[in-house]
Amino acid sequence: MPEKTIHPIRLEIYRNLFFSIAEEMGTVLRRTSYSPNIKERRDYSCAVFDQDGELVAMGDHMPVHLGSMPLSVRAAIDWTPLLPGDIVALNDPFSGGTHLPDITLVAPVFAPSAAVSKPTFYVACRAHHSDVGGMSPGSMPLGREIFQEGLIIPPVKLYEGGRLNRGLLRLVLHNVRTPVEREGDLAAQVGSLRIGEKRLLEILERNGRKEIVDYVHGLQDYADQVIRSLIQSIPDGDYEAEDFLDDDGIETNSTSRAVRLKVKISVSGDKMRVDFSGTDGEVAGNLNAVPAITLSAVYYVMRSLAPEDVPSSGGLLKPVEVLAPEGSVVNASFPHATVGGNVETSQRIVDVLLRALSEALPDRVPAASSGTMNNVALGGTHPGTKLPFSYYETIGGGMGATASRDGDNGVHTHMTNSLNTPIEAFERDYPVRVREYRLRPGSGGRGLRSGGEGIIRTLEMLSETQVTILSERRKFAPYGLQGGRPGKKGMNFVAARGRRRRVPGKASLNLIAGDMLCIETPGGGGWGTSQPSRSGHRPERRNRSTKQERPTTGKRTAPSSRRSAEPKGKPNEPRPASQDGTPGSAPPGERENEQKKPRQRSRPPRGGGRRRNVSSGKERGSSERVPPDSGSGPPGTPVPKEVAEAPRPRSRAKERTKAEKPGEAVVELEWREPEPRKEPPRPKVPNKSTARDKPAAPDEPTAPEKPSKQDKSSEDR
Repeated sequence: MPEKTIHPIRLEIYRNLFFSIAEEMGTVLRRTSYSPNIKERRDYSCAVFDQDGELVAMGDHMPVHLGSMPLSVRAAIDWTPLLPGDIVALNDPFSGGTHLPDITLVAPVFAPSAAVSKPTFYVACRAHHSDVGGMSPGSMPLGREIFQEGLIIPPVKLYEGGRLNRGLLRLVLHNVRTPVEREGDLAAQVGSLRIGEKRLLEILERNGRKEIVDYVHGLQDYADQVIRSLIQSIPDGDYEAEDFLDDDGIETNSTSRAVRLKVKISVSGDKMRVDFSGTDGEVAGNLNAVPAITLSAVYYVMRSLAPEDVPSSGGLLKPVEVLAPEGSVVNASFPHATVGGNVETSQRIVDVLLRALSEALPDRVPAASSGTMNNVALGGTHPGTKLPFSYYETIGGGMGATASRDGDNGVHTHMTNSLNTPIEAFERDYPVRVREYRLRPGSGGRGLRSGGEGIIRTLEMLSETQVTILSERRKFAPYGLQGGRPGKKGMNFVAARGRRRRVPGKASLNLIAGDMLCIETPGGGGWGTSQPSRSGHRPERRNRSTKQERPTTGKRTAPSSRRSAEPKGKPNEPRPASQDGTPGSAPPGERENEQKKPRQRSRPPRGGGRRRNVSSGKERGSSERVPPDSGSGPPGTPVPKEVAEAPRPRSRAKERTKAEKPGEAVVELEWREPEPRKEPPRPKVPNKSTARDKPAAPDEPTAPEKPSKQDKSSEDR
């Protein structure tokens, strides 16, 4: 294809056009789905593929689906030729899938009046269904083989020639705990494919097949060039790293064997080779990852490190070679269990890849994030409807710090891009009550840039419930980089029958009404060595959260008192050395301030009393409110009892200042209902009828009468 046929502006238009189609497919899927896992958490992905099954555009959905969905489309194409009106369904991890709860639908798009019989595009969507059968509700069991995890669907036609295969649908619905919800979510996925097909047919009819195909190839070549440019910015050489999973998912005690993941990244010019040789073999539990998961992790890392917003197309991995030894935990064989490889092993693959590249790109690679999706699956019989229920969620954690900023608090990171289920929707649909949902203070690793804080989430069961926990980073903390401290490890607890006990990172529990499950997620790692301040203590960490919430305590620390706060320590501990090196002395500027006395007012303040220092014997930072009309006098003059006990004028906010720590003032705000506003008296209108002197309309605000010079002088007095 000649390069002159691709115009850069038109290429950008096509890039956004295909991306908007994938995004609209996701919007239709979300708004028409039944389950909170898709509607609220947005655990789905939608994408457009070319005639060869190569990725053209994918919405900003789940990164773990980025590299795996092309393999699902390829499996559907290789199984049988697709005709107009056909839709193929599959979830088999060993046929391009990720794990059984992720069901993928693929449909062809034929250009109108095309002479060729091959589809011009394919549209696909993947959604995580909260139950596909298996040995435990939520289909995330701690199993040893894939048959225990749920119903396996190989590539098979759900629709053929536009007609629904009702026999296949009945087979699926009879093997799940929540058939109504599953049928609704599958129908939402079909609607998503229909809107994608409609939009692609519109641009094919408007712009022609030849031009569109040319620009599809242009987008893939552009992504290839961007990734090659990224690889060229990395110095040639070999970069190695290793990291560990806590255990194999079966033996979860303190003496269980950790699972090692090792990678060697070789860079030569504009090509890269990612070799996982040395990684441990497939395990007995469910942490085995299939090749689609490993490719997705490499896809994600390359795209996140790219210097610009590279399109999610098939050109991302053209210059990258991935070697995953067969029979290893990153390339498992049938019929090993794989449900945890998609959610937990994928996170550790990202961690080990970034750790290896941190040596080559120290200022661009972040420290380790929480490194786990903190999966919780639960189910049972709903006491109200007497029907089975099944629920699945992931819980966020701390983001790793970078050279330029602190890590975010309480977010989903790396291979998961989902949201949390709103408490209102959760408690409405399921017999569970959310007792606690907040940040986990002190869990982020410290450093020049601090890691983000984890989350504490406590759930109370309102009926008999079977719970499965699948989490990591309970034994190996998220690492810091460039001297930064690691984040705090996660913990899981169960409070049952008046006793609180700790449970391992992977557990299956049978809880009854009143039992509570508490998940404390890991924080992110810190970046860089922290520099001590002149006063000898570490600088305060800035709270970087994705959502700024209004404080609920009603207390705020005054900025001025924070700046003047003294270093923490014991009462008799000597003060740190000053700038001139004299031990125990204050800085020069502070000594000068201590010698100067505060300027005193010669008359009482106006407007209901202002705070000022009234005694030299008070602590630094403390203050006292002087009542109005208390008279003037030197500092320390006692206030008459009748004046101090006089009622004060009522205001909207009553402020009270107290010193909780030396040098720190805290202001408490108590809200009071405002008094009815009194309208100012209207000025008298002179008899002269001029436009300037006409009275205002009743609904318009009227300015108060301008005082005369005599009034001003009396007011000043």
